[in-house]
Amino acid sequence: MNDFDLIVIGSGPGGYRAAVLGALRGLRVAIVEKAEWGGCCLNRGCVPKKAWYHTARLLVASRHFAERGISGTLRIDIGTAWDHQRAVVTKVRNSYLDYMKRLGVARHEGMAAFASSRRVEITRGADRTMIEGAHCILATGARPYVPEMFQGVSARILTTDDLYDRPPPSGDQVAIVGGGVIATEFAFILTLLGKNVTWLSRGVPLARTRFGAQARQGLTRSLAVHGIKPETLRLRGADADGTQVVLRFEDAEPRRFDWVLVATGRRPFTEGLNLPGAGVGIDEEGFIAVDEGLETAASGVYAIGDCVGGAMTANQALHDAGVVIGNVLGTDSGPRLHRAPEKVPEVLYSALEIARIGLDDEGAEDAGFEPAIGFSAFETSPRALGQDDPEGFVRIIGDMDSGRFLGGEVVGAEAGELIHLLAMLSDRDGLRTLARTSFNHPARAEEILNAVETLASKWSLTETIFGG
Repeated sequence: MNDFDLIVIGSGPGGYRAAVLGALRGLRVAIVEKAEWGGCCLNRGCVPKKAWYHTARLLVASRHFAERGISGTLRIDIGTAWDHQRAVVTKVRNSYLDYMKRLGVARHEGMAAFASSRRVEITRGADRTMIEGAHCILATGARPYVPEMFQGVSARILTTDDLYDRPPPSGDQVAIVGGGVIATEFAFILTLLGKNVTWLSRGVPLARTRFGAQARQGLTRSLAVHGIKPETLRLRGADADGTQVVLRFEDAEPRRFDWVLVATGRRPFTEGLNLPGAGVGIDEEGFIAVDEGLETAASGVYAIGDCVGGAMTANQALHDAGVVIGNVLGTDSGPRLHRAPEKVPEVLYSALEIARIGLDDEGAEDAGFEPAIGFSAFETSPRALGQDDPEGFVRIIGDMDSGRFLGGEVVGAEAGELIHLLAMLSDRDGLRTLARTSFNHPARAEEILNAVETLASKWSLTETIFGG
């Protein structure tokens, strides 16, 4: 049968979750993938990168082994580390595929293109298959953006996709180009994996993110401990020279590197889909145009994740999938759910782990609130001290007038896990919920409660937050 309630194009985190949620809620679902199942996140992004990040954190922790009575020498082999992440990816992919099979999701391999807003043609070599669906979700993701000066110069100029498609080239002299989250993460990871990293950024790293100044300053200090410091140089070009890459600058002498990692952003993938054939439009930046409920100009056709723009993260794509499935199963009177980026955690994995959610100070003021801040550092946390990892803090933002939860930030070990305690909070009574929550002791999570108590005391909100 080629007639479905829902067709999902793309099997990254958003597409996969949309297919699974739809099937769990009784829809007949088909999913189409033109490349590796799991998309960028599984094969070349979140999953393998976090495997490497964990390896890097183990190496950092080993610096305290002697004082714990653990002796010996650790050595890192990036080839073995590459094989390990590949094994993790394969295991996760097999799990994904098995789960979709058990749910009855029909999998189609090939390039999808719209014949109409309800019909999708799938091409794989000389084979063509036509499927029909009452609804369709575009979850086609994005590809790395490579500035023209790097294109076609050398196979030793890599994107993050290339880094996980095959083992890295030989040589330890590595340049990383970029000042965003990905460059900041890989500057740390590759350094701990034994590479001599030169980090090149046109401006101050992370300046365009919403991570707080205190968090970014702490990260800068932690990176410096490992000898990692960005250089703000303006690139003029790149040349291949045998087994090396020569980078040329506007205001400095050329430098040679064994290979270069370009982390300069991503662009949406929309080519070959025949979007006009479905009545789907794109905006001036090339992203698929959607309304607040993530529906395109074509009724019943939705788009989620990187191809829509905004925060181009797996977290956002997963959120989007829930929004769209809710709307697909809703009434015909219009979307019941809207995309809500402020409800989605943002996490950076580097020398310090940083996570945030909700409004920052400036956003709170712009929204008409009076920010009340609660703060608690891990430097006195028994759990953090026992782990030899006391860097970081919890910072919570509430509204001075109502005690409403507005946003928060966690900096330090396990920040990406702890942020979920804040992600579950409602705006109206979130701080009251935290104030009444019992915590394990000793635990890093206790600092969240300490930050709430500090906020309540400092801003005369004790009765509002802790009262009956």
